[in-house]
Amino acid sequence: MGTADYVYPSTNVEGESRHRVAIPPPQPFVKTLKNSLKETFFPDDPLRQFKNQPASRKLVLGLQYFFPIFEWGPRYTLDFLKSDLISGITIASLSIPQGISYAKLANLPPILGLYSSFIPPLVYAMMGSSRDLAVGTVAVASLLIASMLGAEVNAIENPTLYLHLAFTATFFAGVFQASLGFLRLGFIVDFLSHATIVGFMAGAATVVCLQQLKGILGLDHFTNATDVVSVMRSVFSQTHEWRWESGVLGCVFLLFLLVTRYFSKKKPRFFWISAMAPLTSVILGSVLVYLTHAEKHGVQVIGKLKKGLNPMSFGDLVFVSPYLTTAFKTGVITGIVALAEGIAVGRSFSMFKNYHIDGNKEMIAIGMMNIAGSCTSCYLTTGPFSRSAVNFNAGCKTAMSNVVMAIAVMFTLLFLTPLFHYTPLVVLSAIIISAMLGIIDYEAAIHLWKVDKFDFVICMSAYIGVVFGSVEIGLVLAVRIIIVCDGSTISNNLKLRIITNISFSFFFVCRLQYL
Repeated sequence: MGTADYVYPSTNVEGESRHRVAIPPPQPFVKTLKNSLKETFFPDDPLRQFKNQPASRKLVLGLQYFFPIFEWGPRYTLDFLKSDLISGITIASLSIPQGISYAKLANLPPILGLYSSFIPPLVYAMMGSSRDLAVGTVAVASLLIASMLGAEVNAIENPTLYLHLAFTATFFAGVFQASLGFLRLGFIVDFLSHATIVGFMAGAATVVCLQQLKGILGLDHFTNATDVVSVMRSVFSQTHEWRWESGVLGCVFLLFLLVTRYFSKKKPRFFWISAMAPLTSVILGSVLVYLTHAEKHGVQVIGKLKKGLNPMSFGDLVFVSPYLTTAFKTGVITGIVALAEGIAVGRSFSMFKNYHIDGNKEMIAIGMMNIAGSCTSCYLTTGPFSRSAVNFNAGCKTAMSNVVMAIAVMFTLLFLTPLFHYTPLVVLSAIIISAMLGIIDYEAAIHLWKVDKFDFVICMSAYIGVVFGSVEIGLVLAVRIIIVCDGSTISNNLKLRIITNISFSFFFVCRLQYL
């Protein structure tokens, strides 16, 4: 027996016998590398279930792996359908007004918000592994698209090119997301820690709320920049164009939305009141404008929306210079943000119901639904927290609730779009502000300060970067601090020096931006 395999008996001070654990023999470099790669990329060994199976069984298992609907579909019951039907109709009442609102936030035609709530949910229902995720457009990704594409192409002066670039960015986002899933690179999303997400989402929510001052005040011209300095300068340099009618209407509906949400939080069984409030606001606002002809007194309305289902848009994708780089960069950054939000939301609700979500399969599902969406006049979608929370509280059982929602949106596209003609834009702004205020989690930031000062610095770096720089600057800044500073081997003094260095660099860049 070699010395490496021998276990030496010893006795401690209290006379109890104990043994030293043997040191394992050194492994060859190739074998060590192979084991590390397997542990990183294949911790769940997805091919294990295919071993020693006949060809027909392998085909079934393969379909179930990439299309989970073939796994839970045969076990679907009438009771499940009743629950999913209620959940689907409930989230449809929320996704329709939010979809229109977020499309306007992205400087895209409002109808695209409805298109994006029809095809992508159907794709996710077949390929997604989450039972609770409600698919649709999100405010942060919409803001990113408006910011990054708007820096290259003016959506008002050249709306066709801007629209085509939005489709192209969505296509690149989908390809990037699906590639991460196929290559089993889901661990990359882990670089966006909890502290990063809290600060980034709060900063993005703050910026989105400030952007809605354009709709609340009824302004025609507004800055394309997203930082707080540019937005405030744009607001207060146009005080002579503020419309009091629009402001009063916006404040009334915002108060209504906030009160209903507060009531639903206090009485969780009445969650449907908060879920129905946005659609109720749209209906009441449209009726009020129609009866009072408020559109003639400074209250802006949506106008005509086209009837019919999604037209094909594959031929509209732009793969030529000089806009290819812009579309690719926008797609990758928005794709990362959408993945982080969708997977985080899906995992959160799966823990409540005690079932497993495969991050790599989720990446494939989200990527494929965005690829399909880019070819059918949709822009970037993922699983937003607000709609998923409503879906969860409504008692959904499977992803079939997304199918029910898509059918409700299809019915709206075919028959109900003329009813949105008189919907005031100020109501859409109020809906966005109400949704964004729920994302600012100040309690989580306070908890980070109490538990880990370094995580708090990361959180605030992301927040300040988004609010005073841009959404992409805040995200990159926080991730850079994590990559450089993470690890217990780095001393606190060195962490402080690195953070100070990065912070000064950031404020220098922002200073140049404002000059």
